Amino acid sequence: MDTAMVVDLGRQALWITMLVSAPLLLVGLTVGLIIGIFQAATSINEQTLSFIPKLIALGLTLSMAGGWMINTLVDYTRVLFGRIPTLFG
Repeated sequence: MDTAMVVDLGRQALWITMLVSAPLLLVGLTVGLIIGIFQAATSINEQTLSFIPKLIALGLTLSMAGGWMINTLVDYTRVLFGRIPTLFG
């Protein structure tokens, strides 16, 4: 196992992590921004106001994109397990 393989495995792991986390992060960011603008416009400073919409939006996003996220992780794991014989031999 040389340095190039280690770097390639790390790069692939970071890419898969970014792909899987992106939908939830983008939805959370968008909903938080919209709620923040609403709170600034109406001068409502309630901390719990942003929690419930984010929770609902993230739940909906997870229910819609969850299957794709699991399939992506399973495919990456299969590829990684398939590469085990070539890593050490």
